[in-house]
Amino acid sequence: MPASQSSSAQSARQALADRLRDIRLDARLSARALATAAGWHEAKTSKIEHGKQQPSEADLRTWCAVCSTPDLVPELIAELRAVDSMWLDWRRAERTGLRHLNASVRDLYERTRQYRWYCHTMVPGLLQTADYTTAVLTSIRDRRRVAIDDIDATVAERVDRQRILPQRGHTFAFVLEEAALRYQLGGSTVLAQQLRHLLDVMKLASVSLGVIPADVDRSSRWPVEDFYIFDNIPANVEMVSGFLTVSHPREIAMYAETFTALSKLAVYGSSARTLIKASLADLPTDVPSPSDDASKFEQVHRGRQGPAHTVRA
Repeated sequence: MPASQSSSAQSARQALADRLRDIRLDARLSARALATAAGWHEAKTSKIEHGKQQPSEADLRTWCAVCSTPDLVPELIAELRAVDSMWLDWRRAERTGLRHLNASVRDLYERTRQYRWYCHTMVPGLLQTADYTTAVLTSIRDRRRVAIDDIDATVAERVDRQRILPQRGHTFAFVLEEAALRYQLGGSTVLAQQLRHLLDVMKLASVSLGVIPADVDRSSRWPVEDFYIFDNIPANVEMVSGFLTVSHPREIAMYAETFTALSKLAVYGSSARTLIKASLADLPTDVPSPSDDASKFEQVHRGRQGPAHTVRA
C-alpha cells in the first residue's frame, strides 16, 4: 500500500508492524537474528517493524516460521489483507473491468440505514440517470485505460442499486455543490435529463437533497474531496489514484462533522429546486424532453414511499 496521510491506513499498518515485533520478542530473537534466519537484510526487519515497509504474505509466513508460530499465519494474512483493503488502487482494482467493483458493495448499500454523501464534482451515483452513469463510466474507462469494456453491465448494476431509495428503513442525505449541477458529462441532453431526474427524486420522503450555492460565503468551509458515510462506519473517499476507506473513529468523526458543516451551507426544498431549474434553463434551448426511461422514475416509485421523515444531518 502506498504511503497515505490517513491515520486509519497508517494506524492499521503500524498495528500489524507492532504485532510482528511482539512475535519476534516473544521468540527471544533480535532483529538481526530474525533477518539472518529469514535470509534477508536486517534493514528489512527494521522497516517492517517501524511500518515503513509492508510485508508480503510470503514475508509473514517466513516471519512465523522463524519465530516458531506457524499457527498465527492465517490470522496475520487476514490482518494484512484488511490493511490492503483500506487503499484500493484504481489500476489494480479495475484490471478485470468495472462491474465487479460495483457489485462488491451491493451488501453495504443494502444494510446501510443512514447515507450521507457530499459531492462537489458530479451528481452522486444513487441519483444518476442511466445515461449520466454511462457518460461517467465511459470517461473513467477511457481516462484510466480500463481494458475490459463492461459498461452496460455496470450501468445495470448501479441502476438496480437505486431501488433502495424508496425502501422503508433507509434515509439519504445528499449535499452537492452548485457546480455539480453544471458540469456536463455526456453533453447537454444528458445533463438536462439528469437535472429533471433530480427534481423527481427530491419528492421521495426518504431523500434530503441540499445544494450549496456558488455565491455562498465559504469562509467557514470550502469544497473538499467527494466522500460518503455509511451509517457511522467507514467513510469512503475518492482520490485521483485510488479509493480510501476511512475506519479510524477520529477520522470518521471529522468527516461527519464536515458533512454537518457543509450541509448548513446548503439550501433545500424550493430553494434547491430553483438552483436546479436555473442550471436547466441555462442549457441550450433545443435540448429535448427527458427520455421515457428517465421520466419513468416517479411512476415506478409512486406509492412505495414510507411515512414522511426528515433527513437533515
